Amino acid sequence: MTEQSKSGRIGGAGNGSRRRPRARRSRRPAILVSGALAVLVLGGAGLGYVYVRLDGNIEAVDINAQLGDDRPDDVDDGSMDILVLGSDSRSGDNDAYGKDEGGARSDTAMVVHVHEGRKRASVVSLPRDTLVDRPSCTGDQGATVAGERRAMFNTAYEVGGPACAVKTVEAMSGIRMDHYVEVDFTGFKKLIDELGGVEITTTAPIKDDKSHLDLEPGTHTLDGEQSLGLVRTRKSVGDGSDLGRIQLQQAFMKAFVEQVKDVGVLTDPTKLLGLADAATKAITPDSELDSVQELMGFAKGLSGIGAQNVHMVTLPVEYDPRDRNRVVPLDAEARQVWTALGNDLPIPASATKDAATGKADGVVK
Repeated sequence: MTEQSKSGRIGGAGNGSRRRPRARRSRRPAILVSGALAVLVLGGAGLGYVYVRLDGNIEAVDINAQLGDDRPDDVDDGSMDILVLGSDSRSGDNDAYGKDEGGARSDTAMVVHVHEGRKRASVVSLPRDTLVDRPSCTGDQGATVAGERRAMFNTAYEVGGPACAVKTVEAMSGIRMDHYVEVDFTGFKKLIDELGGVEITTTAPIKDDKSHLDLEPGTHTLDGEQSLGLVRTRKSVGDGSDLGRIQLQQAFMKAFVEQVKDVGVLTDPTKLLGLADAATKAITPDSELDSVQELMGFAKGLSGIGAQNVHMVTLPVEYDPRDRNRVVPLDAEARQVWTALGNDLPIPASATKDAATGKADGVVK
């Protein structure tokens, strides 16, 4: 295993697509949309007296050895790329959401690119039903997992865990992921409840028996159970595809970030501790973020980025001609997205202009 660079990236330098040389970056950048980390920045030094307690909550995953050296270059330009997964594992406390048939999968996947200067972020949602050429990888148990053509994206996590998910994203994008953060169902619910709920406005009714959600048009303060239902709702919005669900997730995450900033936990130590406790239990980060001190340094960049400075898109895809329940990337448009992020540039509007959308835009504001 190669040593990790001082930039805080996972693993060592690879031999993937090369970008221009970069100045060495700090370890401060944040993950915007994994709201679990947003609460950590609000306490600043005030969290010091509970570091030991909170450190005990963090269960990190060491994926460095599994990733190896065949990766995109470890380059520095002041930006940061993070793969965020929401796992649909049904084990433990999550078994209330159904039986675990076939193993855990990545129910939600986002590449978060924090631009140089820590004032803007671009987020690319990856539809779980996207058909990709999944590379071979080393799984959780150390065994080699064979690659597969036209595999659903979320099977990478199912068959090989976090390392295979990271390797698949890097193969798709040509961009090295600096960090990995996973958020689970139960932790997500508890975090929202500690926050006091998240206010959203719906412009159309949402009723989904599978996610146990029943909302009329109007403004709602969603508790943890309802919030989880919203970000998992699929059949009852837009065209019923995963693309519509992604639009709900993106709208919810923007509302979440704004609410975290407005909740005023700095003047309420009890609430701060409750939020920090829930946040550290909700996430599984990579092993370079396995302490509260490291997570705090990682999250501080979030303080300079408001929801209005987060540009969220979905990977440009079209419905698969062979199976309308699956999608495939639009090659030229997807290249525009990854090339822009690889050069720390905004994603051009032309990249997503002709992509399938799921038709759920504006259902949640």
